[in-house]
Amino acid sequence: MEHPENNEAYKGLTVNKGIEQPSTINPYQRFNRAKKRAIFSVNDYVEGILKGDITRLSQAVTLVESTKPEHQVVAQEVIEKCLPYAGNSIRIGISGVPGAGKSTSIDVFGLHVLEQGGKLAVLAIDPSSERSKGSILGDKTRMEKLSVHPKSFIRPSPSAGSLGGVARKTRETIILCEAAGFDKIFVETVGVGQSETAVHSMVDFFLLIQLAGTGDELQGIKRGIMEMADGIVINKADGNNIEKAKLAATHFRNALHLFPAPESGWTPQVLTYSGFYGLGIKEVWDMVYAYIDFVKANGYFQYRRNEQAKYWMYESINEQLRNSFYNNPQIAEMLTQKENEVLAGNLTSFTAAHQLLDTYFHSKPD
Repeated sequence: MEHPENNEAYKGLTVNKGIEQPSTINPYQRFNRAKKRAIFSVNDYVEGILKGDITRLSQAVTLVESTKPEHQVVAQEVIEKCLPYAGNSIRIGISGVPGAGKSTSIDVFGLHVLEQGGKLAVLAIDPSSERSKGSILGDKTRMEKLSVHPKSFIRPSPSAGSLGGVARKTRETIILCEAAGFDKIFVETVGVGQSETAVHSMVDFFLLIQLAGTGDELQGIKRGIMEMADGIVINKADGNNIEKAKLAATHFRNALHLFPAPESGWTPQVLTYSGFYGLGIKEVWDMVYAYIDFVKANGYFQYRRNEQAKYWMYESINEQLRNSFYNNPQIAEMLTQKENEVLAGNLTSFTAAHQLLDTYFHSKPD
């Protein structure tokens, strides 16, 4: 193509012809069409899980965590078929404020447990960003030894702003892990908000990790979390911090005496240890095993499991009702309108809620 600038009328101005552009496609590139992910049947998942196939277990957990209705149907069938093979583990909840050394402690605790034999699954609820809903899922990087151990399975799950949802899915994941032969289950909480309550409702022993020497000892003595703890351990009891850790342990023991006796009949113990140096680990686990023996002997172990199963039945009902309400087309249309009426002061919050619920129940088929 000739450029008009090369016309006689534009003497002194020359525009060279451009070079021929190469193809945007690399002739040496071999194109492999992306293979479609294999679709497994319910029986494929169940057989793989019962054989202890970690890959199949991971795929099943992904189905459980999925929000797609078709995935949930398959996941629930898999869980139902795995249920008869579950329930044979010790479930340990591990909580503590951010920075208490939970992941480092779990790494050390896990190795100690695996030395006694068996298999360990670590289910870590990872905090998600409230803005982006993103989550770094970095627990594996902090559990260096455990993450490469052949008898361990670490599965971080993003909380994605919905603690109730992830807690239910974590409980379902416990069932799959138990069916896969994992006889020890650690559930690590994000250490904030109501996560402790959710985790307490799915474990046999609730371990609370605290710190000494941070000026926050009294802040840690909170009635709710203290009453849930079956055992309290003070981390970083090493070097110059040993005396501070012992003093903190004394404070916690004194505080525990002020609370009513636990329903289990067990008196929660307070111990010190060092996750980084691996000191006092055996004593912590002797306490855990002593508790399990104690509650199995007096019948509380099975009672607590039954209460937890009942609790999650009602939680599932609440979640299903909530989802059904917000996914109702009529409600979706009315919500913004009622919200604007409340903001304009034309309607009270309670009346708006009553009208929405009234519409929802009348829109449901008899």
